[in-house]
Amino acid sequence: MRLSGLSEDPGGRAVNATAESGNATVPLDIGTIRETAAILLGPDDAPDAVPPAPGELDTLTAMLRGHMELLIPKVAAKAGRLPRDSVPRYCALACVGEARRKQRLGDGCMPPVRVAVARKLARCVKALCDHYENLDAEQP
Repeated sequence: MRLSGLSEDPGGRAVNATAESGNATVPLDIGTIRETAAILLGPDDAPDAVPPAPGELDTLTAMLRGHMELLIPKVAAKAGRLPRDSVPRYCALACVGEARRKQRLGDGCMPPVRVAVARKLARCVKALCDHYENLDAEQP
């Protein structure tokens, strides 16, 4: 069994892998993923939530990008099993597209921009978690 999580490649960028045992993948820990997003968003997703320290912000941003790498294919696969005219499928795939666009955002060079980017990623991760959980109920 191979277990791996968020690590760094030689360039210092965050890299993700899933935990695999043969062909079966271990389910995502959605609770932990949500907790990571909540650190940046606060309890009410308030814009005035106190941002984390700069070093912590970099770590959280890397973690959020990693969570997105794990969530996007899972949500897309679950949505792909729904009928083509399904509203939950359409919404989930729209969220996946938005998440892919958000992944291309740079981290920013000024502290307020870095916080704004991290919060955008956190909101995206939160939405992907919602779809990941809700699509199970929609499966035929």
